Amino acid sequence: MPIRLLRNFKTTAVLTLGLVGPAFGFFAGNHDCGMIGDGGYGPFDYRTHEPADIRRVERAHFPIHVENLTRGQSTAFPAGDIDYILRAFPNHHRALLAMANAEFKFKADPPPGARYAVQCWYERAILFRPDDSKAYMLYGIYLLRKNRVQEAIKVLEKGNSIGGRDANSYYNLGLAYFTVKDYDKALASAHEAYRMGFPLPGLRDKLKRVGKWVDLPPVESAPAQKPAEAAGAPDTAPAESAEPGK
Repeated sequence: MPIRLLRNFKTTAVLTLGLVGPAFGFFAGNHDCGMIGDGGYGPFDYRTHEPADIRRVERAHFPIHVENLTRGQSTAFPAGDIDYILRAFPNHHRALLAMANAEFKFKADPPPGARYAVQCWYERAILFRPDDSKAYMLYGIYLLRKNRVQEAIKVLEKGNSIGGRDANSYYNLGLAYFTVKDYDKALASAHEAYRMGFPLPGLRDKLKRVGKWVDLPPVESAPAQKPAEAAGAPDTAPAESAEPGK
């Protein structure tokens, strides 16, 4: 059954977690965000849906030139094809990022070819699958790029709280804390990000410039495990990061 998103709220409105409504309480101003399931195909969870079916839809609507915003595939504008992907797979991570990039490239919200404002697509993703920590991370990065730092902090914190444990999320959360001069939390987030292997030095350098950087505490060696008990290495992949205002 299609899910109607709430609308006509101020963008600064915040719902208490756990209340009925969009999963985190940011609304896209007076933009109508439509209904989840309004695409005629889907909606499906991008994380768990049949990979062969995802690839088939991506071939038709999300080839590399659409993702890179060079040109559309089935529509005049790349955001038109991204629109289709996000109605079929509301939490399609790369498509969410591409839709945000389209706003900044074309300096329009909604981007040409898209029926909803960019914030709507993130709200739809989180309402559809509120356990998708990567959707929260991407939403938080988008808000940082819009200089909506306090909102970004709440979204990134929420994503981490549901078990995301993503280095990119901690890094961007640290940037947000740094922006509001909460240096202790910025340092704690930086330590988490770098402990997980995040490669960019920018947050560390920012903290050093204001005299707030402290080296990571040494990691105590854990007792050796028997081979049969050893856990496999986590499957991780690099993600996008954003400096506020970019």
